[in-house]
Amino acid sequence: MGFRQALAAFLLLLAFVAPAAAVNPDEVLDDPALEARARTLSLEFRCLVCQNQSIDDSNAELARDLRLLVRERLVQGDSDQDVIEYVVSRYGEFVLLKPRFSAQTVLLWGAPIAIFLIGAGVMLANGRGRNRSVAKASGGRLTDAEQTELAKLLKDCDREV
Repeated sequence: MGFRQALAAFLLLLAFVAPAAAVNPDEVLDDPALEARARTLSLEFRCLVCQNQSIDDSNAELARDLRLLVRERLVQGDSDQDVIEYVVSRYGEFVLLKPRFSAQTVLLWGAPIAIFLIGAGVMLANGRGRNRSVAKASGGRLTDAEQTELAKLLKDCDREV
Protein backbone atom coordinates (compact mmCIF):
# COMPACT_ATOMS: atom_id res chain seq x y z
CA MET A 1 0.00 0.00 0.00
CA GLY A 2 1.35 3.40 -1.01
CA PHE A 3 1.61 6.48 1.15
CA ARG A 4 -1.40 8.15 -0.46
CA GLN A 5 -3.58 5.09 0.02
CA ALA A 6 -2.54 4.78 3.66
CA LEU A 7 -3.24 8.48 4.24
CA ALA A 8 -6.66 8.18 2.57
CA ALA A 9 -7.51 5.12 4.70
CA PHE A 10 -6.41 6.94 7.86
CA LEU A 11 -8.50 10.03 7.02
CA LEU A 12 -11.50 7.85 6.23
CA LEU A 13 -11.10 6.10 9.57
CA LEU A 14 -10.94 9.49 11.35
CA ALA A 15 -14.15 10.57 9.63
CA PHE A 16 -15.98 7.62 11.18
CA VAL A 17 -14.33 7.86 14.59
CA ALA A 18 -14.75 11.62 15.20
CA PRO A 19 -18.56 11.67 15.54
CA ALA A 20 -18.46 8.87 18.13
CA ALA A 21 -15.98 10.61 20.44
CA ALA A 22 -18.43 11.55 23.21
CA VAL A 23 -20.73 8.52 23.08
CA ASN A 24 -19.51 5.80 25.41
CA PRO A 25 -19.72 2.15 24.29
CA ASP A 26 -22.14 1.32 27.11
CA GLU A 27 -24.60 3.87 25.70
CA VAL A 28 -24.83 2.36 22.20
CA LEU A 29 -28.06 0.51 21.46
CA ASP A 30 -28.01 -3.02 20.04
CA ASP A 31 -30.50 -2.11 17.30
CA PRO A 32 -28.62 -0.15 14.59
CA ALA A 33 -31.79 1.59 13.39
CA LEU A 34 -32.61 2.86 16.90
CA GLU A 35 -28.98 3.88 17.43
CA ALA A 36 -29.03 5.87 14.17
CA ARG A 37 -32.22 7.63 15.31
CA ALA A 38 -30.66 8.31 18.72
CA ARG A 39 -27.58 9.85 17.07
CA THR A 40 -29.73 12.03 14.84
CA LEU A 41 -31.81 13.21 17.79
CA SER A 42 -28.71 13.79 19.93
CA LEU A 43 -27.45 16.27 17.36
CA GLU A 44 -30.60 18.37 17.88
CA PHE A 45 -30.17 18.83 21.64
CA ARG A 46 -27.83 21.36 23.25
CA CYS A 47 -25.53 20.33 26.05
CA LEU A 48 -26.77 22.46 28.93
CA VAL A 49 -23.26 22.56 30.41
CA CYS A 50 -21.25 23.35 27.25
CA GLN A 51 -24.10 25.24 25.49
CA ASN A 52 -22.37 25.36 22.10
CA GLN A 53 -22.19 21.61 21.57
CA SER A 54 -24.78 18.99 20.92
CA ILE A 55 -25.20 16.29 23.54
CA ASP A 56 -23.70 13.86 21.02
CA ASP A 57 -20.44 15.86 20.95
CA SER A 58 -20.22 16.68 24.66
CA ASN A 59 -18.42 14.69 27.36
CA ALA A 60 -20.32 16.41 30.19
CA GLU A 61 -22.18 14.17 32.62
CA LEU A 62 -25.49 15.94 31.94
CA ALA A 63 -25.04 15.36 28.20
CA ARG A 64 -24.47 11.66 28.91
CA ASP A 65 -27.69 11.59 30.97
CA LEU A 66 -29.59 13.22 28.10
CA ARG A 67 -28.15 10.73 25.58
CA LEU A 68 -29.29 7.87 27.81
CA LEU A 69 -32.71 9.49 28.20
CA VAL A 70 -33.10 9.78 24.42
CA ARG A 71 -32.15 6.12 23.95
CA GLU A 72 -34.47 5.03 26.76
CA ARG A 73 -37.43 6.83 25.17
CA LEU A 74 -36.65 5.31 21.75
CA VAL A 75 -36.50 1.80 23.24
CA GLN A 76 -39.90 2.45 24.87
CA GLY A 77 -41.29 3.07 21.37
CA ASP A 78 -41.52 6.87 21.28
CA SER A 79 -41.38 8.58 17.90
CA ASP A 80 -38.65 11.14 17.23
CA GLN A 81 -41.16 13.96 17.78
CA ASP A 82 -42.30 12.39 21.06
CA VAL A 83 -38.71 12.28 22.29
CA ILE A 84 -38.16 15.93 21.34
CA GLU A 85 -41.38 16.99 23.08
CA TYR A 86 -40.47 15.02 26.20
CA VAL A 87 -36.97 16.51 26.47
CA VAL A 88 -38.26 20.05 25.78
CA SER A 89 -40.99 19.61 28.42
CA ARG A 90 -38.32 18.70 31.00
CA TYR A 91 -35.58 21.19 30.04
CA GLY A 92 -37.34 23.96 28.07
CA GLU A 93 -36.86 25.29 24.54
CA PHE A 94 -33.24 26.23 25.33
CA VAL A 95 -32.26 22.56 25.04
CA LEU A 96 -32.88 22.70 21.27
CA LEU A 97 -29.87 23.75 19.19
CA LYS A 98 -32.29 25.09 16.55
CA PRO A 99 -35.17 26.73 18.44
CA ARG A 100 -38.64 26.35 16.97
CA PHE A 101 -40.62 29.36 15.81
CA SER A 102 -43.25 30.06 18.46
CA ALA A 103 -44.68 32.92 20.48
CA GLN A 104 -41.82 32.57 22.96
CA THR A 105 -39.10 32.64 20.29
CA VAL A 106 -40.55 35.30 17.99
CA LEU A 107 -38.15 37.88 19.45
CA LEU A 108 -35.21 35.54 18.89
CA TRP A 109 -36.13 35.01 15.23
CA GLY A 110 -37.37 38.54 14.53
CA ALA A 111 -34.68 40.61 16.27
CA PRO A 112 -32.01 40.29 13.54
CA ILE A 113 -34.49 41.30 10.84
CA ALA A 114 -35.82 44.20 12.92
CA ILE A 115 -32.31 45.45 13.72
CA PHE A 116 -31.35 45.31 10.05
CA LEU A 117 -34.47 47.22 8.96
CA ILE A 118 -34.02 49.87 11.66
CA GLY A 119 -30.35 50.31 10.70
CA ALA A 120 -31.19 50.61 7.00
CA GLY A 121 -33.90 53.16 7.80
CA VAL A 122 -31.54 55.25 9.93
CA MET A 123 -28.86 55.18 7.22
CA LEU A 124 -31.35 56.25 4.55
CA ALA A 125 -32.76 59.04 6.72
CA ASN A 126 -29.26 60.28 7.58
CA GLY A 127 -28.14 60.22 3.96
CA ARG A 128 -31.19 62.07 2.68
CA GLY A 129 -31.07 64.61 5.49
CA ARG A 130 -27.40 65.34 4.94
CA ASN A 131 -27.84 65.84 1.19
CA ARG A 132 -30.76 68.21 1.72
CA SER A 133 -28.94 70.28 4.33
CA VAL A 134 -25.87 70.71 2.07
CA ALA A 135 -28.06 71.70 -0.87
CA LYS A 136 -30.08 74.12 1.29
CA ALA A 137 -27.03 75.73 2.86
CA SER A 138 -25.38 76.44 -0.46
CA GLY A 139 -28.52 76.86 -2.50
CA GLY A 140 -26.87 74.53 -4.97
CA ARG A 141 -24.59 77.31 -6.26
CA LEU A 142 -21.39 79.00 -5.18
CA THR A 143 -21.46 82.55 -3.93
CA ASP A 144 -19.41 85.20 -5.78
CA ALA A 145 -16.76 85.09 -3.06
CA GLU A 146 -16.56 81.28 -3.29
CA GLN A 147 -16.27 81.42 -7.11
CA THR A 148 -13.44 83.99 -6.85
CA GLU A 149 -11.62 81.85 -4.28
CA LEU A 150 -12.06 78.73 -6.44
CA ALA A 151 -10.71 80.51 -9.53
CA LYS A 152 -7.70 81.69 -7.53
CA LEU A 153 -7.00 78.16 -6.24
CA LEU A 154 -7.30 76.70 -9.73
CA LYS A 155 -4.83 79.29 -11.11
CA ASP A 156 -2.37 78.43 -8.31
CA CYS A 157 -2.70 74.71 -9.18
CA ASP A 158 -2.06 75.39 -12.89
CA ARG A 159 1.13 77.38 -12.09
CA GLU A 160 2.51 74.57 -9.89
CA VAL A 161 2.02 71.95 -12.59
